[in-house]
Amino acid sequence: MSGYGGWAGKVLRVDLSAARIWTEETIEKYRAYLGGTGIGYKVMWDEVPAETGPHDPENRIVFAVGPLAGTGAPSNGRTAVTTLWATCWPVPLVASGHMGGPFAAQLKYAGYDAVVIQGKADRPVWLMISDGKVEIHDARRLWGQGIRGTSAAIAEIMGPGVVVAAIGPAGENLVPMSVVMNAVSHSAGGVGSVMGSKNLKAIGVTGTGSVRIAGNKEDWEKLIKFNISLTGAHNQHVVPNSPQPWAEFHDPKSRWNAAPGRRWGAAAYPVETGICDPHDTNRMAYRSNSASYLMGDLFWKFTVRGNGCTSCPIRCHTLMKVPSLPEKYGIPALGQNTCGGLNFGRAFFKEFTDGPKGKTSAEACMVGIHLADDLGLWCNFTQVQRDFIRLYYDGTIQKKLGAREFGRYDWRKYEQGDPAFLFDLLPRIAAKEGELGTALGLGTGHMLERWSLSEDEWGRDRALAYWKMGHPRHHGPEDAGQCGLLVNMMYNRDSQCHSHTNFIQNGLPLPLLKELATRLWGSPEAVDGPADYRPMHPAKARMAKWSLLRKELHDSLSLCNWMWPLAASPLRERGYRGDDSLESRLYRLATGDNLDREGLDRAAERIFLLHRALTVRGMGTSVMRLNHDKVPEWVYSDPSGRPPFTKGTTRMDRNDVQVALDQFYDEMGWDRVTGAPTGRTYRKFGLDGVAAWLAERNLAPA
Repeated sequence: MSGYGGWAGKVLRVDLSAARIWTEETIEKYRAYLGGTGIGYKVMWDEVPAETGPHDPENRIVFAVGPLAGTGAPSNGRTAVTTLWATCWPVPLVASGHMGGPFAAQLKYAGYDAVVIQGKADRPVWLMISDGKVEIHDARRLWGQGIRGTSAAIAEIMGPGVVVAAIGPAGENLVPMSVVMNAVSHSAGGVGSVMGSKNLKAIGVTGTGSVRIAGNKEDWEKLIKFNISLTGAHNQHVVPNSPQPWAEFHDPKSRWNAAPGRRWGAAAYPVETGICDPHDTNRMAYRSNSASYLMGDLFWKFTVRGNGCTSCPIRCHTLMKVPSLPEKYGIPALGQNTCGGLNFGRAFFKEFTDGPKGKTSAEACMVGIHLADDLGLWCNFTQVQRDFIRLYYDGTIQKKLGAREFGRYDWRKYEQGDPAFLFDLLPRIAAKEGELGTALGLGTGHMLERWSLSEDEWGRDRALAYWKMGHPRHHGPEDAGQCGLLVNMMYNRDSQCHSHTNFIQNGLPLPLLKELATRLWGSPEAVDGPADYRPMHPAKARMAKWSLLRKELHDSLSLCNWMWPLAASPLRERGYRGDDSLESRLYRLATGDNLDREGLDRAAERIFLLHRALTVRGMGTSVMRLNHDKVPEWVYSDPSGRPPFTKGTTRMDRNDVQVALDQFYDEMGWDRVTGAPTGRTYRKFGLDGVAAWLAERNLAPA
């Protein structure tokens, strides 16, 4: 570690089968992969054979953070959890879940850049990490408890400063649709069952150390202040959603929803968010309210405050108080979450008696939060809810369950939008109880296979938003045309990439977006107007590559891709420009490793190539273009029959999609015919061993 800052310097290794604990040097083995997903992919390639299953002891689960975690870099609280994905269909492939909260910082303060867990304990256990002290403890008395009870019990042992990442009953029961969660509401979806398969209930971590900054302290503080000055609201939206005295523009779709008269109504003393001039960085946390943005103005009344992750000024987890909950449902009035977690409960219902944004939907939201976050259930970007609605209303559930099991549910409650229905449904999914609970917990692909339903049919239904391999689209062509489409092709789960959508949806008018796009990708043709797409252009392929590499870079450095990259800013005096070099400037000052923007992007490309290599190896074929990089049929449809490239539709053109793939593969240095990286490309990025292994098995074009 001599000469380097940022990294803690050690990777903690735990073999639960042998009850063995040891460490590796981070710099020596993993510096070229930065941290986070980079470490995760490297471990998976080196140590997990292709034929391994997600729940096999030979599988690894890697909790990894990057050199910016635990520093003052804004929005650095992300932990990447990499493993074989149990919901990936029809074969398990590598993927990562990402949880925010304080876990990443505490792991660094305890002295570790990652925890790599293998094997299977002979009984339920939990892992205690307290600075240099690491112990495996019996967890039999915790087994069967929810995440919140488990976290409280471990806090009694380790002290109030501990951060606990735990699974609930869903993970224990090997339900693929399960999470690991820390700090009440910060979860990594899809990985809970892998922890459960290892009999690992939780990881408790606390540290009293610090993260060394290699560069000059004054330069670091100046850069942090500059960084914050360019930061917008949630998802880096840089204009407000209503007219403001300071704002040249506004956009009703912006997540910057602070305004005079909009108050945190459930705070001890109601707080008015106000105009939030971008130069007043002390009021950044007032800019966004995720609950009201997603679920309507009623949630201003229920908002207590914003919560969030280490070193993040945005606070996207909304803490809410709904007074009717204790008496009506027997759950606490307080709850918090963001995005899919906020919607978890209410998204199961097609309608409510008082409308989609009335009090009943608010109660459904809160019931879902309390049940799912304690049971440890995952929504897969609300795919399970969309599946459920389709399966119920088309009669499939009744057909598959039979009269006895179907009769156990109060379907009248469901049809009326009664949140109490969730007390019937969610615990059964977590327990694998009955045919319905078991099927819904598998994830979409495996559920379709179990019930002999057609994946192609699922892919034709636009309302389901299903994409491929058991997973939904995540900010796809509806957000950024061909760029969003390409991003959604590349991963083995929903893409979790916000680089492109943070730019497209930031609220600036199209001429300004095109001006900024020219700086970033060389042409204004990189971006189109909303639902006004033009044919494929090489600049769109460059934007797609940039978006994916920045996602991997953020997931490896421990920067939140919900907020990064800062490609635009709210500052009129800068022409609304962000700074595309911020990641590398932070990295250089923190670590002392002198990589410029191009050098850091090269590291990101190495990481993304390793993900692609793992996918090729896992699928046993190099023909990614036909077998992996798929587009669902709904992408080629429009409810009104409008043709592609017509204003008002997001419908894509089949031939143009193939052009998009050609141009993207060219940008990446991949083979056009197969969509696989060439041996030359692997070697260009220092992955010679990967190239040789794949070439021996005819899985890498020359």
